Parts: sequence; C-alpha cells; structure tokens
Amino acid sequence: MYKSLSLLIALFTISISFAQEDTIVRDASFADYDAFKTLVNTVESHRAERMISLEEMKSLSEKPNTIILDTRSKEMYDAKHIKGAIHLNFADFTQATLSKILPTLDMNIIIYCNNNFLDDRIYFPTKSYTPPPVYAAQPLLITMALNIPTYINLYGYGYRNIYELKDLISVFDKSITFEGTSVASN
Repeated sequence: MYKSLSLLIALFTISISFAQEDTIVRDASFADYDAFKTLVNTVESHRAERMISLEEMKSLSEKPNTIILDTRSKEMYDAKHIKGAIHLNFADFTQATLSKILPTLDMNIIIYCNNNFLDDRIYFPTKSYTPPPVYAAQPLLITMALNIPTYINLYGYGYRNIYELKDLISVFDKSITFEGTSVASN
C-alpha cells in the first residue's frame, strides 16, 4: 500500500512539474515586436528603391532566376492571377516553404497584390478600411496591402532581390495577361 501511495505521489509531483514547465513554455512567444519594427525600418529604404512599373515587371520576369510571387489565398490565386505567377499563401511563409519555391536567396522575386488592380472586386478586392468619423485625425482611407508584409517577410528571410509592382492597373488593360479558373480561354 505504501508503495502504491508513494508511486501516486511521485506521479502527481511529476505531472505538476510538467504542468509548470508547460505554463512557462506557453507564456513564451517568438513574436518580438521591437525586432519586427527594426526590420520594417530597415526594409523601408530597400523597398523604396525596388518599386517597379508594369513594363519593368514584364522585362524582369523574362530573366532567368526570376519568379512572380502571388501570396493571396489559394482560392483567389486559382481563380485569377498574373500569368506565370507562382503561389505561396502568405500565411504559409516559413524558411522551409519559401526555400521550396525560392531555393536561392539571390532569386529575383516580383510581388503584387489586390491593391495593384482595378475593375475586379471579386478576385482583386481592394484591401482598405474607412475609419468612422470619430477618428477624424486618421486618413479617410487606410489601405491594407498584402504586398507590404510580403516584402518585409521576404527580406526578413534573407531575400534581397525583391521587386514590387507599383502600378495601379485595370484588369481590362490588354498589356497584362491573367490566368485561372475565372479567366476565359482565348
């Protein structure tokens, strides 16, 4: 009986010990806001020099070791994306997933998002927020472009040859080609 009681006390003590260690682990986080702010500040000038026009994008996309990266949801990518773009959902960014489609850090990566396109609210809805009048000190329209965190994260993962489409383009512009399940075959 004493052996059984001793064993139960030992198991209880070990389980409490693991529970306490679990609490310590759960209280920790890999999210470091200050480090992220530093990264954002570092990226700002780099990004400013890497904004490219549609014509520059088309020219650069024809060079070897270059991809156009679409980080929107798979559903939106499958429905409509720039012809030839490769998909990786932004939420799936890790060093491992990025290295599968971007195997070397010196690749040229062209990014775009919904906010680069006009005239298609279904497949390229503008990401924006209009604050209520109470927040009059804020701008009348705040854009939430996916290309900005995409750029920051790619840079944070070590990629430096990142280019971002700067133009606002109508989806009816004949100088750009789309593909996907919603695009009529020619």
